[in-house]
Amino acid sequence: MIYDLRRAALPVKWLVTCLLATFGIAYGFGAWMVGLYAGFTPKSVAATYADREMGMRMPPDTTMVLHHQVTLGELAADEQHVVDRNLLIQDTHVHVPMYGVIAAALSLVVLGLAVPQWSALALITLLFAAPWLDFAGMWLTKLASPGFALITLLGGWAMGAGYMIVTALALWHMWRPAKGVAV
Repeated sequence: MIYDLRRAALPVKWLVTCLLATFGIAYGFGAWMVGLYAGFTPKSVAATYADREMGMRMPPDTTMVLHHQVTLGELAADEQHVVDRNLLIQDTHVHVPMYGVIAAALSLVVLGLAVPQWSALALITLLFAAPWLDFAGMWLTKLASPGFALITLLGGWAMGAGYMIVTALALWHMWRPAKGVAV
């Protein structure tokens, strides 16, 4: 343990708490966004990332016009969000480095926890491996097979689990009353 969050100065504890709360808000909205656009099942993730057809869709040779009343149900129909290769390149370019920064910040918190070395190493590995799995799954789903969507889900759930574990341990280490000290 490089430093001890249990004995850290109050401003350090507050900084870590605010950082973890900010990440928590971001992860919450991130999960909401995933639910809206990709879903939480292998089938919905595969529908978002897998290539359905290669090449451009060509317009028909003839055009037919049909007039009919549009119902509210048709207006509210959910359309499947599809991530093409260019958007996946952009998402990878933006998200992977940011996930690295988040993993590094959470890893710095781990370094201040009174946990066995193997636990610290496992947590740090989880924090970095989760986004790697997330994006590896997206790319493998896009380029190889829809079956790899499960890896994307595993990576996303691993990111959430890593955050929750670090946050719970850090808050416990920093804010629990010390033994023998009246509150």
